[in-house]
Amino acid sequence: MTRQEVAALLAYAVKLDPRSAPADQAAADEVLDQWADLLADVPPTAPHPNGRHWDAAQVVRHHIATSPYPIKPSDVSRPWHYFRRDVVDRHHDPVPAADPDDPAAYRAALVTTRHAVAIGAAPAATFRVLTGGTREERDQVAAGRLAALGNYVPRTVRDALAPYRPRRAERENRAAEGLPDPLNVACPYEQCRARAGEPCRTFRRTPRSTAHPSRLDLATHQHYAPKESA
Repeated sequence: MTRQEVAALLAYAVKLDPRSAPADQAAADEVLDQWADLLADVPPTAPHPNGRHWDAAQVVRHHIATSPYPIKPSDVSRPWHYFRRDVVDRHHDPVPAADPDDPAAYRAALVTTRHAVAIGAAPAATFRVLTGGTREERDQVAAGRLAALGNYVPRTVRDALAPYRPRRAERENRAAEGLPDPLNVACPYEQCRARAGEPCRTFRRTPRSTAHPSRLDLATHQHYAPKESA
């Protein structure tokens, strides 16, 4: 992102969480310098072969909506590197337009394409079997995740019950939107160690309303990790 794009992202974060606003102009400049440095290799948006596109603003929004901790630039850069690794792993080099009898030009074309894919400037070239499938296939995956959460109820009933079971409503929303679900994995935080399907707990062993950040990181990594074909 350019410095201007980072400034816009910070402004969006402050709009969603006014508590994160810097105290004065000097503090604002320092925060912008830090974010611009750490997000210099993170694009605002990027394509993904299975349709789960990268959007830095949505990452900011999700963090503020789900985490009790103030957002840091690493909360944006870390998911991006997971995302980028998944995209690069799915990429298969197309035949370059360069003359194959010119090895230097041929290699340069391959490197240029791979770099463009890695920074989100170009979509990955994948075989059909390595993609996320059609919209219908992705809907089937979402339906399977929803079914795994329990018995089906009509959407109108589910929406009405949402305020009374916020944790389940959050899991259903994440399944429907194809987002990683931290409750799908065990919490790696040493003082929690909640099992998959169970909420994280505080040091007093009472349920937390949100998952520990390390658990969300693990779920995000596994969600975007390449799936081995049969």
